[in-house]
Amino acid sequence: MTSQISGLDTRFALAQAIAREAGAVALDYYNRRETLVIETKRDLQDVVSIADREVENLIRARVAEVHSNDGFLGEEYGLAMGDSGYTWVVDPIDGTSPFVNGMPNWCVSIAVLHNNEPVIGVIYAPCHDELYAGATGKGATLNGRVLTLDPSRTIRNAVTGIGANNYVTPAFVGKMVEDLLAAGGNFIRNGSGALMLAYVAAGRLVGYYEPYMHAWDCLAGYCLVKEAGGWYHPFPVEGEQLTKGSPVLATAPGAREDLMKIAGL
Repeated sequence: MTSQISGLDTRFALAQAIAREAGAVALDYYNRRETLVIETKRDLQDVVSIADREVENLIRARVAEVHSNDGFLGEEYGLAMGDSGYTWVVDPIDGTSPFVNGMPNWCVSIAVLHNNEPVIGVIYAPCHDELYAGATGKGATLNGRVLTLDPSRTIRNAVTGIGANNYVTPAFVGKMVEDLLAAGGNFIRNGSGALMLAYVAAGRLVGYYEPYMHAWDCLAGYCLVKEAGGWYHPFPVEGEQLTKGSPVLATAPGAREDLMKIAGL
């Protein structure tokens, strides 16, 4: 299906190319991660390295070469406003904790907003060489294979992904897990919210819920889930709201009602 949004096709192709290039740089750092100097941000679990910063700078540079008027929000260097109507929202390495600890559950996440809607979502997981790509009206794919969600899968016959961080209390997280288990569900947490959202689009997870998450972690996954036939809870993206956190929930059709209830949305 041909998109009716002017300029979408070129940006979609660019996002996929950039994701693979950025992923190769990140993977090189991952394979020599013992040489990285690891810094902390908000607490000892919130880590960052030169790999995150170099990958974000690479993505920013590649976008600026072709679409210098586009806005850009990255986790490491913040928001630069544009005037084209498009804004790129990027997490250079989502899952930095797994990354620095030698686990493969991390990815490069690239979303593009147009008129405050996520119209492109590309997530690349270098350790698995998996490229998830979706755009408005084009569907979602995994390494070129079309993704279509099965409406018969629910929280009771599939697995839900959950996320947690120190923006929410341990008691809140505990209640979230308790409610999911009491409803007959089960869960995993792999350390990368963006990658778990991609897994929802791929049908590997039936939903993903995190009480507090940032735009760079979720918007690419949101686009993928929608294009695969799922649903997501809207994320506030107007103005400075784009840089703030919000609850994140994305589901396959058969899990929406249960997970909205568990999330209180």
